[in-house]
Amino acid sequence: MSLRNIAIIAHVDHGKTTLVDQLFRQSGTFRDNQRVEERAMDSNDLEKERGITILAKCTSVEWNGTRINIVDTPGHADFGGEVERILSMVDGVILLVDSSEGAMPQTKFVTGKALALGLRPIVVVNKIDRPDERIQEVLDEVFDLFVSLDATDEQLDFPVLYASGRNGYASMDPSAREGTLTPLFETIVSHVPEPKADVDGEFKMLVTLLDRDNFLGRILTGLVLSGTVKVNQQIHALNPDGKIVEAGRASKIMSFRGLERIPVEQAQAGDIISIAGLTTATVADTIAEPSVTEPLHAQPIDPPTLSMRFSVNDSPMAGREGTKVTSRMIRDRLFREAESNVAIRVTESEDRDSFEVAGRGELQLGVLIETMRREGFELGISRPRVLFREDEAGNRTEPYESVVIDVDDEHSGTVVEKMALRKGEMTDMRPSGGGKTRIIFSAPSRGLIGYHGEFLSDTRGTGIMNRLFEKYGPYRGPIEGRKNGVLISNGNGEAVAYALGPLEERGILFVSPGEALYEGMIIGENAKPEDLEVNPMKSKQLTNFRSTGKDDAIRLTPPKVMTLEQAIAYIDDDEMVEVTPKNIRIRKALLDPHERKKASRKKEAA
Repeated sequence: MSLRNIAIIAHVDHGKTTLVDQLFRQSGTFRDNQRVEERAMDSNDLEKERGITILAKCTSVEWNGTRINIVDTPGHADFGGEVERILSMVDGVILLVDSSEGAMPQTKFVTGKALALGLRPIVVVNKIDRPDERIQEVLDEVFDLFVSLDATDEQLDFPVLYASGRNGYASMDPSAREGTLTPLFETIVSHVPEPKADVDGEFKMLVTLLDRDNFLGRILTGLVLSGTVKVNQQIHALNPDGKIVEAGRASKIMSFRGLERIPVEQAQAGDIISIAGLTTATVADTIAEPSVTEPLHAQPIDPPTLSMRFSVNDSPMAGREGTKVTSRMIRDRLFREAESNVAIRVTESEDRDSFEVAGRGELQLGVLIETMRREGFELGISRPRVLFREDEAGNRTEPYESVVIDVDDEHSGTVVEKMALRKGEMTDMRPSGGGKTRIIFSAPSRGLIGYHGEFLSDTRGTGIMNRLFEKYGPYRGPIEGRKNGVLISNGNGEAVAYALGPLEERGILFVSPGEALYEGMIIGENAKPEDLEVNPMKSKQLTNFRSTGKDDAIRLTPPKVMTLEQAIAYIDDDEMVEVTPKNIRIRKALLDPHERKKASRKKEAA
């Protein structure tokens, strides 16, 4: 059976996971009467909730005697660590673009990586049945994008298909509005080369993905570049420097069939497989037979740009809501994450109670915290900070991001003004049709922390913002942070409506009556710039005198409830987010008011 290995590249929400669903159905992977969830490739709970792909996944379909291995790649640059490795496993890519939105920044990120590896793309313009489609302009944008990414003449001569993933048709004709995906299958088989594989050579495979299984332990996935591997064969793992990491046996070999991994007796060069049996080999290691001493070249990974401190929860409520609260449990979980996710770096602090976790962006670290929270962990999380570097001349540099913003024309002035405050520099501004404007900025990552929520408020929820790591550039100086102070609880107990009523006049509350509070916990935002300690637990004094009028029932405005990402973006340097399986609370890092005063005096003196 002939083989084809392809990756699907698309921006978030351009419909790649839905298209893969239809490829499954039309190739006969699913029975006609089989009930399958929509977006079957997004298997993780967070992926289903957010409607995004976080983890790269492999699958395969059979069509007319050809097996097509398909890799679904994440669209967010925050998960770019996945993308770079995956592209080294495939021989072709499908670039999926929305017929209205066109080529977007994340598309540019992954496409640039694919073109640099010499892969020849197939362009699929998806959602051609949209009323606001602009197919020809989108194709011109894709061509311009390829030119700007230094594509070769061969790469610029790409086949184009027009499709509707949801309705399950693709065609060479942009006016088609029905049919099947047969033209897409035919294009994949004719345009994507068979894997360059040396079946007779020594067995070698580069690990690109790592999973864990409760029964099999570590499962290493990658492309077999040469030779054949059989079950129980002796193998060893080499790290990128050529040192032997461990030796063992291939206790289980699995190949992809549809959404499942099926055990096979042997696999040969060109196929994408998973192997179990090794205990310490990891991503970027080479698995080979014992006679091989030279490792395969692994793709270098872009460095992390942002870090957060994960610490043991030391609030008065620690241990009440979660089951995993010790530093040892947190340490094991973080190091396990860093093993499989090469874009994350974990370093332990000297006191061993906290860990510095560096990653690609707020979304990536936010997803990790949310996953740990659902697993029963309690954590204290610090404000994100960017990772500075020094250039050859000894000057401080910081990460910059390319920010592409699509907004209604009426909001463009506000966005430009806000981005200027955050030291963003406008590089392009043009109308994108339908009363919308596209504005492109180059901005320091530091200024963008916490801006997304404010951006959505400023644009009444209609704006779309996409960010992409651009470069390390000169340090832009101080950037103004949060303007308002906070309201801090001065004791432990339950919030009382009688006390919260007057506090509403001071600012915006984050808590409701009956909620458990503790000293140093932040219960609201002050309308003024300074922090204010308040007593939200004060109850009405009872006397044996009757008042002439009835007491008015206290009516409170519903509190502002923050999501995890909003809370992380909101806090200042001297504050923390307490994350438990049941609650997200904001608090001062130092709970004791005297300690806080001492620390602020020290800071002023410094």
